[in-house]
Amino acid sequence: MTAYLAPSWETGRDLFRRNIVGEVVMLNLLRFRDIADYAATPELAPAEAISGAEAFHRYISHTLPYLEASGGSLLFIGEGGPFFIGPEAERWDRAMLIRQSSVENFIAFASHEGYLAGYGHRLAAIADSRLLPLVGMARPAATSAAA
Repeated sequence: MTAYLAPSWETGRDLFRRNIVGEVVMLNLLRFRDIADYAATPELAPAEAISGAEAFHRYISHTLPYLEASGGSLLFIGEGGPFFIGPEAERWDRAMLIRQSSVENFIAFASHEGYLAGYGHRLAAIADSRLLPLVGMARPAATSAAA
């Protein structure tokens, strides 16, 4: 099974090709490693082994100042669980909604040197993930119930 940990060049290109004007909300689905794997960034590794969930908490703490400085915000973070509708064997440990004022600001945030210095916490934490850019749309009007 393929794990998705970071965007590809093609998915970045496709995001720009959508020509999204204005705000974008990123839906994040995250599955954690039982034990965080800091092999790629040993300089960030804590003295004692920690869980993927704890490594992700460190990532969020590091990331929030850069996100907010770029015009973004953490709208929601929640614990996952079994699907109500969906594959019984699939699970996501966390879900997040991140709002960013524009795709350009999102890319600027995601490529900021200070942000990238702590990105290893995310890599250590995540076994698999999904990131879906969402664009707002007009809400359908409510209709009155038949009498």
